[in-house]
Amino acid sequence: MPGERKMIYLDNGATTKVDERVLDEMIPYFTEHYGNPSSIYSFSKKPRQAIEKARKIISGKLNANPDEIILTSGGSETDNLALRGAAIYAKNNGKTHIITTVIEHHAILNTCRALEKEGFSVTYLKVDNEGFINLDELEKAIRDDTFLVSIMHANNEIGTIQDISAIGKLCRGKRVYFHTDAVQSFTKVPIDVVEMNIDMLSIASHKIHGPKGVGALYLRKGVRIANLITGGSQENNRRAGTENVPGIAGFGKAVELAKPEHIEKMIKLRDYMIKQIEDSIPDAKLNGPRQKRLCNNINIGFRYIEGEGILMSLDMEGICVSTGSACSSKSLDPSHVLMSLGLKHEEVHGSIRFTISRFTEKEEIDFTVEKLKGIIEHLRKLSPLTPR
Repeated sequence: MPGERKMIYLDNGATTKVDERVLDEMIPYFTEHYGNPSSIYSFSKKPRQAIEKARKIISGKLNANPDEIILTSGGSETDNLALRGAAIYAKNNGKTHIITTVIEHHAILNTCRALEKEGFSVTYLKVDNEGFINLDELEKAIRDDTFLVSIMHANNEIGTIQDISAIGKLCRGKRVYFHTDAVQSFTKVPIDVVEMNIDMLSIASHKIHGPKGVGALYLRKGVRIANLITGGSQENNRRAGTENVPGIAGFGKAVELAKPEHIEKMIKLRDYMIKQIEDSIPDAKLNGPRQKRLCNNINIGFRYIEGEGILMSLDMEGICVSTGSACSSKSLDPSHVLMSLGLKHEEVHGSIRFTISRFTEKEEIDFTVEKLKGIIEHLRKLSPLTPR
């Protein structure tokens, strides 16, 4: 339509647009090579090859072996497979203690809470005011019946990047399995599962310009977990069900397209946006660390106003942002992540998460900051909390 405003998408922590080259990779497996990869006739050869090609690309990015990659439907299923699979196996061997953190994604936290109702005990490590765990506290929390430590690599709300190598080394020394949710960090932070002593790792396609509904679990050889989905012999007898061949092919292509220069671009835009906001808007505070922060994450608290008002006002300007993680965006409860940093309720409720991608341009950042300045000024004039 004439005069229609271009949308500016700054919620890439929730999901990303599919790269056109990824879509091109996927289409033939909908239209031409649509055979069931488990069938033995020749028509199934290309779908089967597409799966193994993607598995090889994904494993290579992690320094893993292809047969250590279990393809799934996404991050939440993968987290469940890691935690529940390990829990079922461990309980049969008399171990029932899990360690995680208070700032994990709900796919981890809600799974842990469900496991507590099933007889498991869970230690939730606290974090400092930037979202980092204390290694000494982790070491003290490990018990004789601890079988799993699950600590996310990079936080989805505030971008904090944990020292996964140190955590992995500690867990390996204590002979405790280490799982990390790397859904946000995969292809944005270098990961070497061997050097980092990672036993299990969760990733998802739709955070890296691949299709939704596809993920993977890295499962180190020798790590024992129970299957959650039983049936056929797919995924080396680890996950039954006909594979999502187009999605898997797209996932592999998305990983292949991820380049170091994309990270460099996002870091520059991230730091530029933070500086522009802090320089032009009073009482704006960065949530989370300035260093060891995810390349695409900007989480800012604006005092005296509600984040929902900012979000809706930006939406009216064609700008998409988030007030927290996408999985809890319909909730009025304050972000558990921001509360864990020691922020007050009003500071948490006034926070906005901007997450950029390799497709984000400086002009979009400038436009957003300019609109944001006017929105914040207007909302503060209306707010009874603003000092007069």
